[in-house]
Amino acid sequence: MIPMLAFYLVVSIVICMIWYAGYEGTMRVFTYTDLSLRYAWVQMRMFFMRQRLKRDLEKAGMEYEKLFKDVKK
Repeated sequence: MIPMLAFYLVVSIVICMIWYAGYEGTMRVFTYTDLSLRYAWVQMRMFFMRQRLKRDLEKAGMEYEKLFKDVKK
């Protein structure tokens, strides 16, 4: 019963959006929502890439510090 009610509610909201803002305005809202979700996904991926890059650079930095200490001796 609940999924059917949710379906009718979503359809009626979309119909009301088209009635109020027109087809162009409704499509702009959906486009904006789509772009916002894609941008959030890219930001999340960039966060994890940044974390991995920091970790790798710290590891490489430690290796170079050991190498320079050995060369100085």
